[in-house]
Amino acid sequence: MRIRVAATALSGAVALSALVVPVAAQAASGPSAKAQLSSFSAKSASAGHAANSARTVRPKTGIGTITFSKGVVNGGKDIVLGTTTNKSVTATYTATSSSGVAVTEAFLWQGTDPSSTDTITGALGTDDDPVCTESTTQTGVYSCKAVFNIHAATDLKNNGVAGTWKLAIGGYDLNASASFDDNIGTGKIKKASKLTADATPEPVKKGKTVTVTGKLTRADWNTGKYTGYASQKVQLQFRKKGSNTYTTLKTITAGTGGALKTTTKATVDGYYRYSFATNATTGATTAAGDYVDVR
Repeated sequence: MRIRVAATALSGAVALSALVVPVAAQAASGPSAKAQLSSFSAKSASAGHAANSARTVRPKTGIGTITFSKGVVNGGKDIVLGTTTNKSVTATYTATSSSGVAVTEAFLWQGTDPSSTDTITGALGTDDDPVCTESTTQTGVYSCKAVFNIHAATDLKNNGVAGTWKLAIGGYDLNASASFDDNIGTGKIKKASKLTADATPEPVKKGKTVTVTGKLTRADWNTGKYTGYASQKVQLQFRKKGSNTYTTLKTITAGTGGALKTTTKATVDGYYRYSFATNATTGATTAAGDYVDVR
């Protein structure tokens, strides 16, 4: 199935939704599986993200026999996206059930309460159902893998805030009993950043002042452009000609529009650059070194 923002209710924000009853489960239990889901609380709202509008049905905790654990998103690494980045992100988890596992579904979401449209700031689903494989040594224990194909230009525009996202998993056992856990792991989706550096004058006399200017920008998913990132700490670094190692000379703060400017004394030939470390919402970046000939 295709669930870009999977079967969700949206109201500017996104609410997590119900599982789709698998064919196998329907065949085994007839309409009772859907009837079971209909007994859970449901909400519907108009879509705030382009092509999605649906009813939210969240299975209650404790219903069903499946337990979910060991959720890991993107191997524990940050997911850093530019304005047009298309990235396949893998999430892994374990599903355990003495009644077997018929199907599971995976969601990445951000907010505080997945049952309320008012507290959800983003949600992403998978294009296909996750693949779960039963252990050869432990009956009822399944290793599962879900793939999220994230398209920054569409999936995160008006649907998603940079920062921590939670991994939610739902599923049915072979008796069509539904289980759901809204947080079995977390991952960070961050905005890509860019840096420039220009050191002048070139060449320069030994002992004279070198001025290094530049700009720090980061992806704006709503506009599809990179915009200035002000008030951020950035390091000025230097690498001596013939060396492979940069040394930090000083730390400055990006000004209006992400503008950078500072000075240092010229001592030997080498390369100047700016470097920005990652923070809670933005990925790290480093400018290309700009060479200055000291005479």
